[in-house]
Amino acid sequence: MKSYLNLCSVYKSTKEDGMYLYVPKDKGLKSVPAPLISMFGKPKHVMDLVLKESRNLSRADISKVISELSSHGFYLQMPPPKEDLLKLHLENQKKKSES
Repeated sequence: MKSYLNLCSVYKSTKEDGMYLYVPKDKGLKSVPAPLISMFGKPKHVMDLVLKESRNLSRADISKVISELSSHGFYLQMPPPKEDLLKLHLENQKKKSES
């Protein structure tokens, strides 16, 4: 891993809950394409962290984050898929009626 990638800044989206941008701290948001920033909303700085292979991230694969930072200058963490509660309810009702 290159030394400039060791320190990373994480930004939270103001438009989409659970969406985060990881960027090298020394380069900031310079490498993030304008259309992505537009879709992401005004980035809100959440934290800085040291990236190393032994570190665990809650919803991202550290190897993929490091790789994307190296190749693209940023990593976009998408929010988890939203549950379709109506669909789950209907499936549960169908199972109950079948038993």
